[in-house]
Amino acid sequence: MSNDEIFAAAYREHYWAVSRYVARRLDGRTGEVEEVVAEVFTVAWRRRAELPHTPLPWLYGVARNCLSNAVRGRGRHRRLLDRLGNDHAAHGRHLTSGPEAEPPGGWVHEALARLSGKDQEVLRLTAWEELGVDELAVALGCGSRAAAMRLHRARARLRAEIDRMRHPAATAPHTARRTPNPAATAPHTARRTPNPAATTPAKEHGHG
Repeated sequence: MSNDEIFAAAYREHYWAVSRYVARRLDGRTGEVEEVVAEVFTVAWRRRAELPHTPLPWLYGVARNCLSNAVRGRGRHRRLLDRLGNDHAAHGRHLTSGPEAEPPGGWVHEALARLSGKDQEVLRLTAWEELGVDELAVALGCGSRAAAMRLHRARARLRAEIDRMRHPAATAPHTARRTPNPAATAPHTARRTPNPAATTPAKEHGHG
């Protein structure tokens, strides 16, 4: 197959997977999703000679870079709107939710949101896109051992956040018990304080 044919096959097979990947990270903002996906496959077309035999993880890596550019551009756009005094909410009324773009529910979503962006992406690639370690390495642009280590650390941090959410004040009662009570020690202090009247000898007065 020629490079053009390889690209065409990858486009047909993986267009919707790339669209889901982007939609999940843009909360289903339809217009932006379409723009980013178009950019992903534009880059893939230009680099079609580099397409690997299993192209999807590679396409996810391209999508990560395109998303980073989109997020930076959206930040600049938001700052411009703020300077112009426009209501940014008015520009977001066309937002829609994609059919497969639902975020994780409840406490999992909250715990995930507390992690760094890099940790979040590692976990999403393995959970949402169901990548193995070798595929994860391709998407992240690193070696398999580095990808496995990043995944291990991200999972450990997620578990730690979940534990903190489940037991937010686990140490508070113990701390309270260790705090001394000044009122409890006051009587002992009073008993140890010498009585000035008992130790001062009576002054003798002469009769002049």
